[in-house]
Formats: sequence, structure tokens, C-alpha cells
Amino acid sequence: MSGVWGWFGGGAAAKKKDTPKNAILGLRTQLEMLQKREKHLMNQMDEQDAIARKNVNSNKNAAKAALRRKKAHEHSLDQTIAQIGTLEQQINAIEAANINRETLAAMQRAGDAMKQIHGKLTVEKVDETMDGLREQNALSEEIVQAITSSHIGEPLDETELDEELEALQQEALDKKMLESGTVPVSVSSDVHKLPSVANSDIKSHAQAEDDEEEELRKLQAEMAIIAYEESTSCCTGSLATPNPLLASLASTRY
Repeated sequence: MSGVWGWFGGGAAAKKKDTPKNAILGLRTQLEMLQKREKHLMNQMDEQDAIARKNVNSNKNAAKAALRRKKAHEHSLDQTIAQIGTLEQQINAIEAANINRETLAAMQRAGDAMKQIHGKLTVEKVDETMDGLREQNALSEEIVQAITSSHIGEPLDETELDEELEALQQEALDKKMLESGTVPVSVSSDVHKLPSVANSDIKSHAQAEDDEEEELRKLQAEMAIIAYEESTSCCTGSLATPNPLLASLASTRY
């Protein structure tokens, strides 16, 4: 596979990409070796300590030699522990750097994807699109309102309907009159009945005329009586025959 990448010039890129991984693998291998050495040195120290304890009373030279070897192992163990710490720090640093690089690469890919998605999209185009959507929504509301509020066909004339209803009622009434041969009481009373206000006016007018005629007759009677008295006083002792009408009026007055 590496040969194929080499043919197309991708071997260097693949090798560069695998460098952190290879470095981490090498450091971990060395760390495992140092950890094994640490355990071996600790075992050697325990062994020399046991020899020194065994010969502390019987063979002091052997005990001292064991303690010297123990000290040498301790020195090597300290160096090994320091190396292990250094390797662990280096591994952590490389892993953190590799994670940062991968994170940055992922962010760059995300940025490229967003650029590709947006393309030629701009804020002005977004505003134009939103304005168009608002206009279409407003137009849709107007269309719905126009459809729901308007009536199909021309509006009906209520006056014309009332006239047609009255014509139908009159037609039904005429048909009923033709079938029965008589005029309904309700209709005749409605036709010949005058308004109450007009009847009262006629009665009051007739009463006023009667009162005027009565006053006129009374006035004529008084004038006739006065003329009779004057004629009686002027012609005293005459044999003139009195008027019977005047006499009756005079007798009525007195």
C-alpha cells in the first residue's frame, strides 16, 4: 500500500500523518522496557537486602558487599524511575499535541464544509428571501380573507324580496276570496276602517257645528224677544194681535 502511495506522491503525506503515532508507539515500547527494568531492580534490591540480613552477624564482609550492590541497584532504580517519568510526560505531550492537531483539522474541515454549504449565500440574499416570504404570507392571508368574506353571486335586494312576499300574500288572499265568494272579515275591516285619529277629528268637528247652530238659535230668539218687547211698549193700548211665536219665546224666556 505504501508503494501505491509512493507512485502517486502520497507516501510523504501518509508518513507525515503517521509520525505522531509512530513516536507514541516507540515511547510506549521504551516505557514498557523501563517498567520491566524497574521491577527487576526492585527484586535485586530485595534479594541483596535479604543476603545482608542473613550475614549481618556471621559474615560481615558478605553483608557489606550485599549492601553495596543494593545501593547500586537503588541508584539505577532512581535513574530508571526518572526516565519513566520523562517518557510518560513526553507521551502525554505528544498525545495532547496530536489531539490538538486532529481537533484543528476537524475544525478546518467543518469550516470548509460551511463554506461549501453557504456558497454564494450572503446576508443580503437572506434578507431578500425573508422579505419575499413575508410578502407571500401577507398575500396568502389576503387571499384567504377575500375568499372567506366575499359572497358568490350578486347581493340580494331585501326590498325586492319584501315586494315579492307581499305579492304572494295578496295572490293567496285573492285565491281565498275567489274560492269562498266572500271578503274576509279581517280584510274588510282593514279596508273600511278609518284611523282612530281621523274619526275623533270628524266627531269633534260635527260637535262644534252643532254648538254653533245652538248658539245661533239662542241669539235669534233673544233678538226676537227684544223686538217684541219694544213693539209692545210702543203700541200700548192698541188692538194688535201679538205674534204667537214671539209670545211662546217670551214665555219660554221668562
